[in-house]
Amino acid sequence: MSNIAKSGTFKLGNRTVKRLGYGAMQLAGKGVFGPPKDRTEAVAVLRAAIEAGVDHIDTSDFYGPHVTNQIIKEALHPYQDDLVIVTKIGAVRGDDASWNPAFSKEQLTQAVHDNLKNLGLDAIEVVNLRAMFSIHGPAEGSLEEPLTVLAELQQKGLVKHIGLSNVTAKQIADGRKIAPIVCVQNQYNLAHREDDALIDQLAQEGTAYVPFFPLGGFSPLQSSTLSDVAARVGATPLQVALAWLLQRSKNILLIPGTSSRGHLAENLAVADIELPADAMKELDGIAGAKAA
Repeated sequence: MSNIAKSGTFKLGNRTVKRLGYGAMQLAGKGVFGPPKDRTEAVAVLRAAIEAGVDHIDTSDFYGPHVTNQIIKEALHPYQDDLVIVTKIGAVRGDDASWNPAFSKEQLTQAVHDNLKNLGLDAIEVVNLRAMFSIHGPAEGSLEEPLTVLAELQQKGLVKHIGLSNVTAKQIADGRKIAPIVCVQNQYNLAHREDDALIDQLAQEGTAYVPFFPLGGFSPLQSSTLSDVAARVGATPLQVALAWLLQRSKNILLIPGTSSRGHLAENLAVADIELPADAMKELDGIAGAKAA
């Protein structure tokens, strides 16, 4: 596989991680619900990621639920000293696979303990609080009560660092009055660029930004411009979309997910892709064309 160290590193809490990581969401079943169709391959993908040098895994106990964390534990426990596992809380899954807010003190405390148990950890390196005021993107609303609960769990030593997910700039600023915020995880990709100014601000502050759905999520990115650039640089369109993110800002940490070793190798190979300035300019225009 590619030498992912070429992607560079960035600070995450008090750890330094490679900018190419791995997102575990796709290890669960269809719709991020239930078990995977091939658990053996799921275990193999995780082990291959670690062997390739990945030292940052993003997960959550509401993937499955419980499924991805249990697979991570089966595949990788006891964990390498340099591995940083990041999880998120703030939601639970309904029996119908729905995503429901879980912001009470009892729910948040239970979520941290479930993550600890299923991952086989005594403390979690980073826990992201996922705002659930809107499923489809950030929406204003106070995070004071749930974030205070999470800060108390941090003071007890169960959580080392705190991040925020699906949030606005105001929620980040307000959150910092309660606890240090070491990372922000929002939707961001070539076509979905509402966080451009926020990313630049966080970069100036030295705060990591972790885009979810970096390849479009459930509706994969499709663009003739993307395809044209990919053909010129000898890569797939989705590899180019990831490479663009790596070059977009040094504080961006990528967590592309997959349930196959072949696709994992493709994702990690983006460390070797250097997009020329003219290609970056063309790709920058995709969001504008989409908006028009």
